Amino acid sequence: MTNAAVLVLNRNYQPIHVTNAKRAFTLLYLGVARVIDQQFRTFDFESWAQLSAETGGPGANNGSDYVHTVSRAILVPRVIVLQVYDRLPRTKVRFSRYNIYLRDGNTCQYCARQLPRTELNLDHVVPRAQGGRTTWENVVCCCIDCNLSKGARTPEQAGLTLLKQPVRPRWTPTFRAHAGRIRYREWLPFIHMGVADASYWNVELKDD
Repeated sequence: MTNAAVLVLNRNYQPIHVTNAKRAFTLLYLGVARVIDQQFRTFDFESWAQLSAETGGPGANNGSDYVHTVSRAILVPRVIVLQVYDRLPRTKVRFSRYNIYLRDGNTCQYCARQLPRTELNLDHVVPRAQGGRTTWENVVCCCIDCNLSKGARTPEQAGLTLLKQPVRPRWTPTFRAHAGRIRYREWLPFIHMGVADASYWNVELKDD
């Protein structure tokens, strides 16, 4: 259970990476992070341990994972939020072949075939011979056949149609590596809803 995956959120509830349960418990014990449950309640280490005891422990057969200490069993958290880290992760994505393939899902942007990377190439939508630039907005993943067929022409000139307009990705490399493998349903609210939506549930209310 100490290697179970735990989603880590920034202080403003933006997902930044995935850690293991052992590291998550260390952060909780040190007061660096708190657990968030499915009702968007937060818990420090002691209150989380108390909640674990109240759920009945491993014998309750509730589908949860537990780690055992000498005196108690504690629920493995699925999501934790950092308390002392208030800087957004780096949002500039490296403009690389790997990340272009990742953005386009290893799918030719002309014929829609998903292929192994060894059978794919990169194509300038507007060819360099016609003034096209090597940018996120002008380079797409394509199969070798489409690349050869298109040549130094625009899609319109070659009778091809783009699946979608290429854009600069907005995801962060740190978290995108895990985005395709959502391990637990507890992760879904924080992955699929915006930072503002998530933080709405946890903002401190003031008596104005």
